Amino acid sequence: MDSLGHEIAGEGTTVRARRVFDTPREVFRLEIETPSLGYQRTTLLDRSALEELLALEGVRERLRLQID
Repeated sequence: MDSLGHEIAGEGTTVRARRVFDTPREVFRLEIETPSLGYQRTTLLDRSALEELLALEGVRERLRLQID
């Protein structure tokens, strides 16, 4: 989780989270993009992992969360 948090908090990185499943458990898709490196990553996390990630310094400010 720490390496993912460092990646998200990095300069020029944008990250979007979208809930893709609600039942039987909430699952979120994180789309991480660093254009200066030509880098894109998609990661799936459950609710508890997302909350753990949001607790890391510098992550919450960069994350756009979409819940449909």
